[in-house]
Amino acid sequence: MGCAEIEEEKPWIHVDRPQMLFTDTTLMDSYDKGVLSWKLKTAYLERWSNTEEVFVRPVLVDIYDSLGERSAFLRADSGRLDMKFTYVYAYGHVYALTPKGASVRADSLLWNKKDNLVKTESYVRVVSEDGDVLQGKGFESDAKMDNWKILSNITGIFQDAANRIKEEDKAKAEEIEKRDSAAAVPQQAEEHKE
Repeated sequence: MGCAEIEEEKPWIHVDRPQMLFTDTTLMDSYDKGVLSWKLKTAYLERWSNTEEVFVRPVLVDIYDSLGERSAFLRADSGRLDMKFTYVYAYGHVYALTPKGASVRADSLLWNKKDNLVKTESYVRVVSEDGDVLQGKGFESDAKMDNWKILSNITGIFQDAANRIKEEDKAKAEEIEKRDSAAAVPQQAEEHKE
């Protein structure tokens, strides 16, 4: 018998893999009391077995009003959410469009079902439906993005501000004139009685 090399069995190498992995177009819908609230579309989705959290890339969310009409949308490079839809965290080149036509750009946005608010502490830039540009640090909005505010360090550029102020002043002056005229009519009637 000669010396022969004996091969030892190699141990299995354990590689962690996600419990769910979708690498094609994936759609997820969320309903509130039977009414479509929002739809998520993504090209990559993964979920690990030790967590309820889902990672998606990119984030394409359409937000619907109570009548089922698309009212706003959110786009981002990546995002995380949980399987119970209690939150959606979007990050990386976040872009949202509100129902009124304002656009929001930020590094991240978080929607939390508990308080039904969209928030971020990052730098944000909002272009209003009138073309005004507001920017600052931090942002808070209702879930439908109808009512929003920038929290601090606010700066802005207001488009055609002078003309808008003149129009508002003119409308206010007309309102005051109508009110004063209406108040004068009953007084004149009283004078004629005497």
